[in-house]
Amino acid sequence: MVSSFWSWLIVGGAALALCLLIARLLFQREQLRRQVAALLRDTENLNDRLWTLADSEERYRSLIEAQGDLIVRRDGARIVYANRAYGALFGASEVDLVGSKMQLPQLASRPAQLLEGGARSFDECLATYEGERWISWVETAVAGHGGKALIQRVGRDISARIAGEDALVEARARAEAASEAKSRFLATVSHEFRTPLNGILGMADLLTDTGPDAEQATYIAALRTSGEALLALVDDILDFAKVEAGKLELVEEPFDVVQLVETVAELVAPRAQAKGIELSAHIAPELPTRLIGDRDRLRQILLNLVGNAVKFTEAGGVGLSLRLSGAGVEITVADTGPGIPVDRLEDIFSEFEQVEHGAGIRQSGAGLGLAIVRRLVDLMAGEVRAESRLGEGATFRVTLPLAAAADAPRPGIPHWPQQHILLVSPVPFAARFLAEAIRVTGAAVSVATTAESARVKLIGETRPTAVLIDHALGDMPAKDLAAAVAASGIRDCLILLSPLERRQFGAPQAAGFSGFLIKPVRTRSLYERLDADFPHRLPAMGEIANATASARNSPGTGLHVLVAEDNEINALLVVRTLERFGCVAFWARDGREALQRVEASFAGAAPPLALALLDVRMPVMTGLDCARAIRALERRLGRASALPLVAVTANVAEADREAAFAAGMDDCLAKPLERAALLRWLERLSLPPAGSLSA
Repeated sequence: MVSSFWSWLIVGGAALALCLLIARLLFQREQLRRQVAALLRDTENLNDRLWTLADSEERYRSLIEAQGDLIVRRDGARIVYANRAYGALFGASEVDLVGSKMQLPQLASRPAQLLEGGARSFDECLATYEGERWISWVETAVAGHGGKALIQRVGRDISARIAGEDALVEARARAEAASEAKSRFLATVSHEFRTPLNGILGMADLLTDTGPDAEQATYIAALRTSGEALLALVDDILDFAKVEAGKLELVEEPFDVVQLVETVAELVAPRAQAKGIELSAHIAPELPTRLIGDRDRLRQILLNLVGNAVKFTEAGGVGLSLRLSGAGVEITVADTGPGIPVDRLEDIFSEFEQVEHGAGIRQSGAGLGLAIVRRLVDLMAGEVRAESRLGEGATFRVTLPLAAAADAPRPGIPHWPQQHILLVSPVPFAARFLAEAIRVTGAAVSVATTAESARVKLIGETRPTAVLIDHALGDMPAKDLAAAVAASGIRDCLILLSPLERRQFGAPQAAGFSGFLIKPVRTRSLYERLDADFPHRLPAMGEIANATASARNSPGTGLHVLVAEDNEINALLVVRTLERFGCVAFWARDGREALQRVEASFAGAAPPLALALLDVRMPVMTGLDCARAIRALERRLGRASALPLVAVTANVAEADREAAFAAGMDDCLAKPLERAALLRWLERLSLPPAGSLSA
């Protein structure tokens, strides 16, 4: 019984233990199953991440390779990473490069530049597997494995850009060489044009002095007009070429603006009067008499604008006026021509542009005048604009920042508060400009455009004290009106005449006038002629004319002048002109002969020379070489005074003038040789010695 109990107890315990063991095994199996499931999930997640990373890396690598950039990382000199593009420089794969210290030979480089963040960029030319290539690198420091600093370079092939830059430099050099060749060509052509033109125009002057009959005078005038037109065309082309090439340099120096404007007006006036139109000029009284700027370029602007207005105006007139405008000067050139279409107001400032009038009618010229004006105005930091409507004329306004000179005197304006002046003129601009010049004196001004309206003003409540009658009114109407003026008891009655009209008009007093004024009328001449009470009275016009005629009667009498010129026609022209001025002229055909003539003069074997005119371009010895030889001879002989040497050249560029002065010349005159320029030198040499001569 006892034995059975223990047996049962033992069996039961074993069964219980077995059950517990089975339960534990089942629990452990469940835990293991769960762990396996978790590991499977982690493995799957890890595989997903690995796939994502691999895909991302592939996309990143594809993107890098597609960009074509060269990428390399180095740990010191050793390559730790390189992409396919970088490997192609060596003709190898990127795998072959990793771990190596391979470098490409450098053929050339450019200075490096520092960038933000400590990076730097530089360009270098490398000898690669495919040949020479320019690479632009950006070099930075990056963190490698374990935080170790690596040097990373990212490069881009810029060989095409460098080739383009080289081609551009080469093209620019070729263009500059072509421009220089063009300038030399134009200078040479200018010389070749000016040399025969010098003879043509000079001979026309000499023919005029021989007293030709009316028919011959007409032919001579046509000859001179054609020569001057050709000369103006050559000048325009040369000026435009110089401005285009940027070789035109401005000077800043004081100049007399009144003299400049009056000279321009008097130069162009004959051309206008020959067409039956009038040119008038006016300078506002508040404008300083002396300005600071480039006189020659301003003169060129005025001549182009005024000449252009005269060219396109067939009836009426042209007016040139200057006044202050803000901190500068405003120049206005107005005309009564056919006008310009509004849509062409900008086009006319382009080179080779002209406005056609009528049935395709074009004026002569190259169409460069206004283009030169705009470029010169831009060069002088100014502004030019045109205003016009078809059939109503055109107005050109130029504003230039010209300052007043420190020594600019105040304009001499008389005080005429008791005067009343009647102006009679049918011409646009003339009466208005004269009226403005008279009003600033305090005088009253009346203007009439016809003889009938003038007669009405003669018997008005306020009778004039002086009358100015424009001959443009007509010869007989002007003389009849002068008789009416005399009948009304007015003593001062002046006739306004052009130079041609003055020669044909006869004595003004015989026609009932008290005197005359030459058109375009100078303000100073107007003041001098009418001023009765001005306290600082200037010499009268007659006194000035007599003094000038006396001084210029024979300014070169007794002076011996050497003319060195290889062109026979030009030499004949200058010799005859000098002889007309009273000089004794000697002709030398080249520089060597001129030097021998000077040596003989210094040695006393020939008459002493007062002046030598040396053509710059001569065979055997040039004018410049001759001048240098003469100056060296003077130093050797220890001469107390230098022989005045004047270069004569068809090349009028500033570089040519500088070369002439550097060779020892005292002056440089342009061909065709102007009589006025030659006359100034003869007058200068005729004065009593008051020290050394200087040009």
